[in-house]
This record gives sequence, structure tokens and C-alpha cells, in this order.
Amino acid sequence: MGLKGNALFAQSGGPTAVINSSISGAIQEAAKHKDITAMYGSINGILGVLNENMIDLNKESKRNIELLRVTPSSALGSSRHKLKNEEDFEKLLKVLQAHDIRYFFVAGGNDSMDTANKVHKLAVAKKYELRVMGLPKTVDNDLAVTDHCPGYGSVSRWLAMAVRDAGLDTEAIYTSDTIKVVETMGRNAGWITASTALARLKEKDAPHIVLLPEVPFNQDKFLSALDKVYKKLGYAVITCCEGLKDEKGEYLTSSKRSIDTDKFGHKQLGGVGETLVSIIADNMKIKARCDKPGTIQRVSGMAQSKVDQEEAFISGAMAVKHGIEGKSGMMVTLVRDSENPYKCSTGLSDLDNIANKERKVPAEFISADGMYVTDKFLQYVTPLIGGPLPEYARLEKNFIAKKLTK
Repeated sequence: MGLKGNALFAQSGGPTAVINSSISGAIQEAAKHKDITAMYGSINGILGVLNENMIDLNKESKRNIELLRVTPSSALGSSRHKLKNEEDFEKLLKVLQAHDIRYFFVAGGNDSMDTANKVHKLAVAKKYELRVMGLPKTVDNDLAVTDHCPGYGSVSRWLAMAVRDAGLDTEAIYTSDTIKVVETMGRNAGWITASTALARLKEKDAPHIVLLPEVPFNQDKFLSALDKVYKKLGYAVITCCEGLKDEKGEYLTSSKRSIDTDKFGHKQLGGVGETLVSIIADNMKIKARCDKPGTIQRVSGMAQSKVDQEEAFISGAMAVKHGIEGKSGMMVTLVRDSENPYKCSTGLSDLDNIANKERKVPAEFISADGMYVTDKFLQYVTPLIGGPLPEYARLEKNFIAKKLTK
């Protein structure tokens, strides 16, 4: 006989273009099972549970739940709240017990999976029958075990389009701002920055240099590589990760203010782009410009990948199916079954294998000089963005003969 009780859904960490699709898939699947007697949504993640700020999802229209599939950001609200001690976890469990929550579905990244894992273990220790399932979510694409993460395909598509446009702008201006630096999100893993290489179809296309935190930044090597590009093309576009580190393993830039450090001890990063602009100006005597998209890159629905959206939806539905089957303390993973044609299915992994672990860009995806990505990476990321970028024209530029100048 199945476990009867209520289901609670929570979203945690940074919003993405498809985290709502995961929740939509989970809610629609949960509605099919009689063992789930009611469905609640926690407002602002774990904080919503602690404060009993929960909504009745059964009272939402089917149309609204379906529209979540194409709605960016976190419809339930999110938070970066770390449960500090045993008292916090005990309080959370009491709330779950008071509301007869027997199914707890958490969509989030590394820290969120750690919280879900601890809740699962506490429930087991207290002999409270609770099924806790993780739904993978992070634009950083740094969750262990899973081939890739929902959210990554969409941020990759958005940035590829943005960097391609930034490249055309830089190429067109001709007499000023002929070097552009685009700073992307990413703490210790450079997956997001690496994806900007999707914008480059020909040698002239941006980006020309891709700087990842997996490769310690060496100023001389960077300037040498940039000088070669600039002399050949007369312009250059660099993409860099905000988490870029020096050869001592220190962030090139990070906020020193305590207010800019979250509950998990993560300092707010940013400013690498402007640092590179200064390095270029001081050493090459060339004016450069920095573009920094900020959080819009992770959440924008303008370039939502259809593949990403569908895989997010399926991940949510599968989390519920596994919960109904009796699984707990696990996260749904994405498994790449084939490359050409691209096919993906889902798997499962214990939260112990995922919580607080970080998957970085492997060496085989990074060029030998550390200034770009490899074809193997492009083969990995291309199917995730849901089809080719919109086609652009590039004039052949067949010049006529000059008559007044030589």
C-alpha cells in the first residue's frame, strides 16, 4: 500500500529560465496519484517551510500550472537560507509533520541538495516516513553525477546570442572600443563562460578568447594571445568568468563587504571584466569596454531552450514518480544516451553523491593554451540549446577599385 499524505514543493537558489518547468512537471505528475492528498508550495524555499508560508496548489488553475512550463524565474519564490543548527532542522520537521507532508520535492543546486539530504536523514532518524526528492537546477551546470543541469541549456543559448551580437557591435564600430570583454556568471566552474563559444562559427566571429576559472589567469599569456587576435582582425572579444582566479587560486575580484556574503559563505563575485579592461589599457594602450549581463542571463525567458524546458519538466515528473515508488534521499539525474542523434533519459543518484560537490569543466573541454574550448566541448553543449541560433548575414564585401587613392 502506498504512503498517503500531502506533497510540498520548494524552489531554492538562483532562479532560472526553466525551474518553473520542473515544478510544473512535478505538480502535474503529483495530481495523477491518489496517495498525494494535497499539494502545497513553499514560498521562498526553505524559509517558507520554517515560517509556514505555504500555498494550496490545488487551487491554482490547470492553465496556470501548465504556463509555468514557459514562465521564467521562480514562481514560488526562492531564497539562499542555510539551516544553522539542529534546532532549525527540528523546527522544519515539525512543520512537515504538522501539515502531514509525506512528499518533499526540492528544486535546487549544490547547497539545496545538501539541505534536502539532511532533512531526509533527520526524518529517517526520527522515524517519520517522508520521501525527499531533489530536482536538479543550476545554470552553473556544476552538479555532480548528472550529465548536465536544467537551466544550463537556456543560459547557454541566451549568452551565445548576446555574445554574437556584442561581437558584431565591436567589429562594426571600427575606430573606437575595438576590444570588448563580456563577463559572465560562474563561481568555481566555467561552464557558462565556455558556452559563449557557441556564438563563433567563423574565425572573425566572437568570442576570440574564453577565460575559465579552471585555468589560472596568467597576465602575460593573456596579453600575448590577445595581441595576436587584435593584430590579425583589428578587434577582439573576450568572454570571462566572474570567478576567474589567479595562479595562487585567489579570485581576481570579489566583494570584501560582509553584506555581500550569503548564508553559505559565498562572496559576491564580479568586476573581473573591468579588471581586464584596465590590464588591456595599461599594457596595450588600447581602450576596451566591458559588458556585464548580470542576473538577466540566468533567468531570461527570451532565449529559453526547448530542450532545456522539456528536460526540466521531465525531471520534475520523474522525481514525483520515484517518490511514489518509495524512493527518498535521491536526486533525478539527466543521462546522455546518445550524441548523434542526441537522446537523453533520466536516472537517480543518492544525495550523498551530490550535496556540496562541484563538477568543473574537464581538461578535455579546454584548449591546450587555456584560452578557448575544444570541439569536444562544443559537441557536448550544442544539443542542449535546442537548435541553431537564428541565421545572420555576413556581407562578402567585394570592394571596387579606388580611383583617387592608392
